[in-house]
Amino acid sequence: MATEVFNRYEHKYLIDGVTFEKTIKILDEHMDMDSHNKDHIPYTISNIYFDTPDDYLIRTSLSKPDYKEKLRLRSYGVPDADSKVFLEIKKKYKGIVNKRRTTLRLSEAYDFVTTGKAPEPKEYMNTQVLHEIEYFLKVYDLYPKLYLAYDRIAYFERDNKDLRISFDMNIRSRRYDLALDKGDYGEKLLPDDMYLMEIKTSLAKPLWLTHMLDELNIKRRSFSKYGTEYKNMINRTDIYETEQKHKEVV
Repeated sequence: MATEVFNRYEHKYLIDGVTFEKTIKILDEHMDMDSHNKDHIPYTISNIYFDTPDDYLIRTSLSKPDYKEKLRLRSYGVPDADSKVFLEIKKKYKGIVNKRRTTLRLSEAYDFVTTGKAPEPKEYMNTQVLHEIEYFLKVYDLYPKLYLAYDRIAYFERDNKDLRISFDMNIRSRRYDLALDKGDYGEKLLPDDMYLMEIKTSLAKPLWLTHMLDELNIKRRSFSKYGTEYKNMINRTDIYETEQKHKEVV
C-alpha cells in the first residue's frame, strides 16, 4: 500500500537546464530512480485544487502564515471514473509539511467533495483520513478552482529511504474543464528550460547533498505552483481591467 501519511521538510529550488543535467549525474551516483521513471523518462502527476469562492486558502497561503492547509485531488496520468486516485490534505506548520491522503476511485472522490459526505469505507481507503477530509469540507465551502499538472523525475537515496528528490517540469494549468478525466492540457507556468527541484526529508541532508548544492550554487527559494498560478491570474485580471478602463476613457 502506498504511504498515506507524511511528515517532512520540503525545500524547493528553481534550476535551469544546464544545472539540471549536472544534478542528475550526481544523483545517479548516490540515489535510485523512482520505479515510475524508466530510463529517466518522466511520469505525469495531475491535480485539482479546491478553494473557497473568494480563494481564501491560497490567499492565506501567500500571506506566509505559520500554519496553512489545502485540499487537492491527485492522479497519475489521466484517470477514468473507475481509476484509483488520491484525495489529500496538505498542511504546513513552521516549515514542516504534513500530508494525509486516502485512495478513492475517481467517481467516489467527486461525490465526496461535492456532497461533503464520506463514502462507505472500503479496504483501499484510509478511514481516519476520510473523517479528516469530511471535517475539512464542513469548515470550508470548497469548489474545484484549478487544474495543475507536471511531469516528474524522482529519486530515493539508497541508504536512506527517507530522502526523496524530485524534479518537476512542463508545469501546466487551466481554470476551465476542472476535472481530472477531462484530459491533460493547459497553459505553461514556467519556461521550458526551468525545473522545480524539491528535496523532501524528515532528517538532515547528507553531506554529499549539501556539497552538491554548494558546488552547483543551487539556492533554496520559496515557490508554490498554485500560488504562482494564482498571482499570474491576478496580474492578468489587473491588466485587463486597466485596459478596459483606458478604453472607456478614450
